[in-house]
Amino acid sequence: MPSPLILVTGATGYIASLLIPQLLEKGYRVRTMARHPERLKKRTWYKQVEMIRADVMEPETLAAAMQGVQTAYYLIHNMSRGHGYTEAETLAAHNFSQAAEQAGVEHIIYLGGLADPEQHIAPHMRSRIETGVTLRKGSVPVTEFRAGVIAGSGSISFEMIRFMTELFPIIPGPIWLKNKSQPIAVQNVIDYLLTALTNSNGRGGVFEIGMRQVFIYTDLMKMYAKARGLKRGMFLLPYVPVWFMAFGIDLMTPVPYPIAHALVGGLSSDSMILHDTAEKTFPEVKLMDYESAITEAMKRLHPLRIERVWEDGSSGVKVLKHEGFFIDQRAMKVDIHAEKILNVVKRFDNNKDWLFANWLWKLRGALEGKQSDFYEVDFQNENMILFHSKLRSPGKGWMEWRVEEGLLIQTAYFAPYGLGGFLYWYLLAPVHTYLFRGLLETIAKKAVVQ
Repeated sequence: MPSPLILVTGATGYIASLLIPQLLEKGYRVRTMARHPERLKKRTWYKQVEMIRADVMEPETLAAAMQGVQTAYYLIHNMSRGHGYTEAETLAAHNFSQAAEQAGVEHIIYLGGLADPEQHIAPHMRSRIETGVTLRKGSVPVTEFRAGVIAGSGSISFEMIRFMTELFPIIPGPIWLKNKSQPIAVQNVIDYLLTALTNSNGRGGVFEIGMRQVFIYTDLMKMYAKARGLKRGMFLLPYVPVWFMAFGIDLMTPVPYPIAHALVGGLSSDSMILHDTAEKTFPEVKLMDYESAITEAMKRLHPLRIERVWEDGSSGVKVLKHEGFFIDQRAMKVDIHAEKILNVVKRFDNNKDWLFANWLWKLRGALEGKQSDFYEVDFQNENMILFHSKLRSPGKGWMEWRVEEGLLIQTAYFAPYGLGGFLYWYLLAPVHTYLFRGLLETIAKKAVVQ
């Protein structure tokens, strides 16, 4: 008898990217749904799932996605749409609920937001709660989990905390940062989502999930700073326009303006557990504390442990902030065997040769008092070499070269440490651009000659 078919919506999103491989490990058949499934081709699990293109705002596309599905995960939000996203979220939930009912889906599992619906709360939080209400209006039983700050590498809320705390010795913010919060480790979120598949006691219920400890938002920043060995203070203002804070977050963190605007508004109220039924209903979930969640996030601060959500198989330049890293990726089309290219790459930082702009590397070496041994091989296989930088800098750096599907892909990773790391990356940006562009072109040319 085949295992149940599970539909995971929002497959390009953060939670789905962590949930899908754990569903596969447990032996479930997984169908993933996304508006742009081509963005998932670089995920390690891509070939193990059934992929379907569908959009909750286009109800006619949902029937095929729902066919044969036992349980559907609703992991979708519309905050990136900007103005009018609350109406879109209600309509999307209605379309999904109706399609699930018509297809005979047995169960919907929804991840929403943690807030007190009886209080005055931000539109973003109200919309998350109303989405759950709309899903439950259908005949398919819904298990709803309400979570606040999700502590984990790649989580939007955690990345806001990470980048703001790294950057500012004195962290500015609104007085709202004194509001209360009960965060939850991302693995515990996944634990609840998985357990809801087999624990029938939770079917049809609404569960507020989070750690037992109650914090204020400033505590979350200070605890992150402590884990990183940074000293940080707070400077809270009685009023800061939401648009201004969202603009700053967009500029300094990986969180884009529309999502930042919605999330900042959510800080205006407490995000606490009022009903502790989740632990009683799902005792198999063992809750992590915040310090442990930070430790787990820090373990992912390595190029081979992050989700490469930006990769789509295209050439060109991508510069971004992601999971604690500044990333500069450049890709060009090549018609050269991987072995030839990597043979050239292996000469990087070998016998005082860095393949391009040797004068600049020697100048850097003179500043450090050495003329070689700037990098060491961190990992390599037949298609890739990853070098770890041994140069002194306010952060950790890596250089990676890969050859796949007719592309030579060069990626620089830099994990900044404190304000110095940000200044280092941005002030040296012109130098890095010159070096990274020249390296990519030189490696390709040398491989042809070879």
